[in-house]
Amino acid sequence: MNDKTDNNRRTAGMPSQTEIIEFIQGYDGAAGKREIAKAFGLKGQEKITLKKRLKQMAEEGLIDGKRTAYHRKGDVPKVTVLKIVSIEDGELYAEPEGQDGEAEDKPQRMLVKESKKHGALKRGDRILARTEQTQHGWRAHPMKKLPARTEGLMGVVEIDQAGKAWLAPVDKKVRNSSPISDLGGAEDGELVIVERTGNSPRAGVKVVEVVGDPLAPKSFSMIAIAKHGIPHVFPDEVLEEAKQAAKLPLSDDKREDLRGVPIMAIDPADARDHDDAIWAEPDGSGGYRAIVAIADVAFYVRPGGALDKEARKRGNSVYFPDQVVPMLPEVLSADVCSLKQDVDRAAMACHLRISSAGQITEWRFTRAIVRLARNIAYEDAQAAIDGGDAPEALTQLWGAWKLLHQARTARDPLELDLPERQVRLNDKGQIEEIAVRERLDAHRVVEDFMIAANVAAAKALEAKTAPVVYRIHEPPSRDKLIAMREYMATQGRKIALGQVITPSLFNRLLKDVTDEAEKVLVMEAVLRSQSQAYYGPANAGHFGLSLGSYAHFTSPIRRYADLLVHRALVDGYKLEQPKPSGGLPPGSGLADRDRDSLQAISDAISQTERRAMEAERDTTDRYVAAWLSGRVGETFDTRITGVQGFGFFATIEKLGGDGLVPVSTLGREYFRYDEASQTLKGEGSGTSYSVGDKLKLTLAEANALTGALKFAVPESEGKGIEPRGKRDDGRNKSGGGRPGGRSGGRGGKNGQSKGNAGPPKGKPGQGKPAGGRPAQGKPAGGKPAQGKPETGQHAQGQRGRPANIRHQGRKKK
Repeated sequence: MNDKTDNNRRTAGMPSQTEIIEFIQGYDGAAGKREIAKAFGLKGQEKITLKKRLKQMAEEGLIDGKRTAYHRKGDVPKVTVLKIVSIEDGELYAEPEGQDGEAEDKPQRMLVKESKKHGALKRGDRILARTEQTQHGWRAHPMKKLPARTEGLMGVVEIDQAGKAWLAPVDKKVRNSSPISDLGGAEDGELVIVERTGNSPRAGVKVVEVVGDPLAPKSFSMIAIAKHGIPHVFPDEVLEEAKQAAKLPLSDDKREDLRGVPIMAIDPADARDHDDAIWAEPDGSGGYRAIVAIADVAFYVRPGGALDKEARKRGNSVYFPDQVVPMLPEVLSADVCSLKQDVDRAAMACHLRISSAGQITEWRFTRAIVRLARNIAYEDAQAAIDGGDAPEALTQLWGAWKLLHQARTARDPLELDLPERQVRLNDKGQIEEIAVRERLDAHRVVEDFMIAANVAAAKALEAKTAPVVYRIHEPPSRDKLIAMREYMATQGRKIALGQVITPSLFNRLLKDVTDEAEKVLVMEAVLRSQSQAYYGPANAGHFGLSLGSYAHFTSPIRRYADLLVHRALVDGYKLEQPKPSGGLPPGSGLADRDRDSLQAISDAISQTERRAMEAERDTTDRYVAAWLSGRVGETFDTRITGVQGFGFFATIEKLGGDGLVPVSTLGREYFRYDEASQTLKGEGSGTSYSVGDKLKLTLAEANALTGALKFAVPESEGKGIEPRGKRDDGRNKSGGGRPGGRSGGRGGKNGQSKGNAGPPKGKPGQGKPAGGRPAQGKPAGGKPAQGKPETGQHAQGQRGRPANIRHQGRKKK
């Protein structure tokens, strides 16, 4: 009798091979030796025999797995860890983590059935999922999203004193370095892209690409691009199709000639692309005729081609302070599609009739040729209006806008005027200024014209019963409203939830607040209560704008959703152009495949939008930290924006940048966390830290590469950041009142550049750093720390790089 037959026979207490396989198949998860032994009641020597049997079964190909977990060969455990490997036509595909595509058995690829409960997933995400095999292939049902196993696949090489190489993280959520098994030619201090060499966290990583200086221009955005998996290199076939499309001749056939109309584009001074332009004139009856001209991207980007597939994959352009990752190649996005002054351009024209009450009473859509009379910056347009010397075309736009604004006021949409940080760089990529973007009437003029055109597009398609990709913003959920009501109650304010919830409810709440600091606090609470906007083919209205039907039509150069709306209008209103010559796809309307998969496409572009927002925010955080890294030790006016059991977050007033004050740095006193009031309160002294409080905090650490900031309560208050075990009892004996008034805030993040992204001397734009008092190049209340940089410079180590990259900008003890 051979060994195999012996192994398949159950001996006393020992399960047979068949029984082991049946157990593994029925087990929820990857069954390990411990689980198998427990199930069959094995002990002592029997466990050793089981180990040998499992090893032999694996060698024979009957089961697959490591020493700690097994499953049947070719099968996937019922519950296992998966990694999202691709997004195709809006659908997510995953593979079991740790499977190697070059191995003898190809990894099992499965369709992931997304659930809103677990949030949006992107390529590279890890999930714990239930798996099932159907007649259509494997399906995965996410149970929870798992932490990343790598530091965004990027990091900085650090060589320790023993000569061992480590990967320092560039993600503030990752605290530990990883050992590098293969440097791939990288040197100490260089930013690199890596991949893991195995499943175990101790397996380390190997360098697959050397990016270079981590503090050089564009490094901060490149970190975000790698971390979030943003496609940023166009394939050759996409570039070739873009060049071919850019040569398409503009034909008067089926195009309205609007070159004689003085249409103008009002954009940011540093705009890279120009999607839209507007014009208006009085109609003689108290209203206005208006045209909103939008770049005719659908004429150049046709469904089914390589260009279209790449645009769909990207979903939208991503705007960083140091570069743009465009949805379309620059020959289109920054040139041929972009509406420019004195140049003929293809446009989709939305003709509007605005009544004396500001209502849109008529609309129609045409394909047109436009020649802009002027490209003008927001600031210049506002200055011309304020100075009383604006050209007639501009004053007429303002006149039409006043009617639109009148209707907007009657509609009473949600009004949240939260500050927006803007990072301005000079020609060398160095930080010139970080400031709050000023909100002008010129911005509101363009915004209200765009909203009017977006509404017209949605209603025009509805009138034709054509497919619509709506921009949807659902009302707040009941749970979020209850949480907000409980929080506002701690602030002495009441919200009645028995009525129909409309934006006006929140607007009235804001109008009742007269203190500006408290108003910011309430606005942030209102913002937290809101649902996230998304795209979809089933209309659910737009709560924030108080609109029943809304679509995105006005930015097809940078948003794929708008391109889909343009294509639907081409079909619905028979605006197709003559077929192009060459190898370009013939049509510019919606493809049948797109009509059938609008939900999947909408889900995909909703996800890419969120991905872009996260990447943009991360990069801004890094620049803010870079700006502040030469000012460690200074004290700033801050506002608490968030409180958790482990500490509180604060932001520097008029600058932004979220930073943490760990509860462990507040002294030896025990602080109790009250979730309802979002407060930390000392049990002995009664000292409390609440959302909205204003207080002075010392910047203790600023890491440009991760974007992380840490603050400390000033040492003069007896609560500075101290190592555990070295705190004295002076804090409780000294009174311990709140070190400042009330307000609120969060902390910042970010890093510094090797003389590139570093803060200049002086305040923003005027020779001094932003926020707080001028930097003195030394920690507060002490002599200059060794290696401390002069104001506007980062601490440097060997070869001009930060003295300690992982903790660059940390306050010296």
